[in-house]
Amino acid sequence: MQRWSSLLLNALLLQVLVVCSLAQAVPSIEEYGKLPEISRIELSPSGKLIAFRKNVDGKDYFIVFSLADWKKIAAIDITERNPQKIEFIDDNNVLLVVSDELRIGGFVGVNTISTAYRLELGSGDVDQLLTLGNKIFPAQNGLGHVVGYSEDRSHIYMTAYVGERTTEKPPYSVMKVNIKKPNRLKEVFQGKNWSTDFFMGKDGQVLAEERYNDEKNIHQLLVPNGRVRDAIFEKETKFVHETFMGLTPDYKSIVVLREDKATSEWGYFLMSLADGKVTPTSITRTDKSVEDAFVDDNRIVRGVMYSGLTPSYYFFDKQLNSFVQQLVAKFPQHSVWISSYSADWQKLVIRVEGSQSSGNYYVVEQGKDPQLIAYSRPSVKAGDVNPIATFAFSGADGLQIPTLLTIPKGNVDKMKNLPLVVYPHGGPKSYDHIGFDFLPQVFASRGYLVAQPQFRGSDGFGADFVRAGWGEWGKKMQSDVDDVVAVLVKKGMVDPARVCIVGWSYGGYAALAGGAFSPDLYKCVVSINGVSDLPKMDSMEVHESGELSSTVDYWRRSWGLSGDNKIDLKSISPAYYADNFKAPVLLIHGDKDKVVSIHQSKAMYSRLKEAGKQVELKIAEGDNHNLIVGENRVEMVKSVVKFIDQNIGK
Repeated sequence: MQRWSSLLLNALLLQVLVVCSLAQAVPSIEEYGKLPEISRIELSPSGKLIAFRKNVDGKDYFIVFSLADWKKIAAIDITERNPQKIEFIDDNNVLLVVSDELRIGGFVGVNTISTAYRLELGSGDVDQLLTLGNKIFPAQNGLGHVVGYSEDRSHIYMTAYVGERTTEKPPYSVMKVNIKKPNRLKEVFQGKNWSTDFFMGKDGQVLAEERYNDEKNIHQLLVPNGRVRDAIFEKETKFVHETFMGLTPDYKSIVVLREDKATSEWGYFLMSLADGKVTPTSITRTDKSVEDAFVDDNRIVRGVMYSGLTPSYYFFDKQLNSFVQQLVAKFPQHSVWISSYSADWQKLVIRVEGSQSSGNYYVVEQGKDPQLIAYSRPSVKAGDVNPIATFAFSGADGLQIPTLLTIPKGNVDKMKNLPLVVYPHGGPKSYDHIGFDFLPQVFASRGYLVAQPQFRGSDGFGADFVRAGWGEWGKKMQSDVDDVVAVLVKKGMVDPARVCIVGWSYGGYAALAGGAFSPDLYKCVVSINGVSDLPKMDSMEVHESGELSSTVDYWRRSWGLSGDNKIDLKSISPAYYADNFKAPVLLIHGDKDKVVSIHQSKAMYSRLKEAGKQVELKIAEGDNHNLIVGENRVEMVKSVVKFIDQNIGK
């Protein structure tokens, strides 16, 4: 048994509650750019307790309150553990899933082990739920997967490979774990070595078992039938195109997310556990993509969230669906994100972002008005948020391109000849939404209009919009980005002599492509963790994932290399067009980025230097693709703002 330190953070806790309305100065660049102070808000199953993570002076705290009287129940320093998952088991216990790097005797190298712990709120005592070697096969790295709870929440059903070190093909099984005495665990359902997931009924019985045999390339879903297991779904495939999300509330069907390989679009269907019959659901839409599903801790699917400029929702339960639609309508032109919910869905926690909110958290009970409980960014008040507007323009072939505009709050009534920052999103199969996006807010606070065109290929606007981007890297996807400048110049809103482009990830590619292929359009170019050399990216993906992997298949289809298409990747790679650049370039890259290799920025830097161009490379040491280290993020923001100010500032 372990004990994590429990602190009396009275001063801190007072700051967390709906804070005072003292007048403050306009936030600094650092305040706009720093990571949110509050995150991961969770309701207990009863809806009586609320918990969240709060970052204070580099320390990470897990804090629990009673919603009835706002009494502090616990305040735990979790800085050293940094759990990837935090959720209530019940009102007295919390599940924490942590990744640790360990050396396992008899096995080579350092292994990253995902481990689940039970934290008792009253005492601060911590127990590890599954331990390597205690019936658990010692050579595995995932010990944090929960597939269900007993009705009284005293036991957790978890999955693990079971067996001794010498077991050749240990079975992947369901273990019943007593949360207070985790050493007393029991194997309640034995799968195969190639089993991948399990779905539980109310009585602790397994209703469905998923398997994928990568030796035979067979994907199956089986249901127990006495001593045998019947396959209600079986498919020979090298790539899995069906994702089993969870069960319907009546436990009679399983919700399956199925990919249409021809369109690369995913749709939701119901598969009967009785006979495997598949029927469509009302979830799938042609104009919007499903971004997320609401699956409770017993793997029951309650509804989904759709992507788009603002999120929207659909729930199977009509009363719940009506409640959520009415709730979203209370915050027009804002994004309403459902952060957590009680077991009966009578109480929700939502986060609201938009032109009047940098991230406000509310508790909402059905039949009552939302109650403001916390700010994710206390230093950025409603009056500090630069307003966000939306419009659409016609792309090169008439396709409508949705666009976000972040407007300097001092220029709302006088948008004329403003300096412009074009900020395309990453992905490219991603999208922007109305909300607090820290870089556009920083730029707008400095007086720059910010345009975020949702170029073809972006997710969130239907399958046809995604397909319109296939094979259009450096072509129509790029003209969708560049054309927003002409649209805003024609409206008299933008000074054409004061335009820069900034991008992150794919957006970094788009920024560099703008400098390479539209050199007279932009006065400066910023690429953050961006791609510059597609042949090099392709060879690296093949090396890491394999020629026949779904990852390589996706990228090649996105570039236009699938089928009979034989596009020359060099022709759409900015690194091979360094001579074209006229604008100065700032490159920023995390040296631990595992999504886009830092070699992409280094290659661009070398080629621009060789061509005699103005270029600077800044390396964020010890940071990844998202620049999650606070100091690095603030330094990045300062560097980008300084660079833009030097080139198109007053």
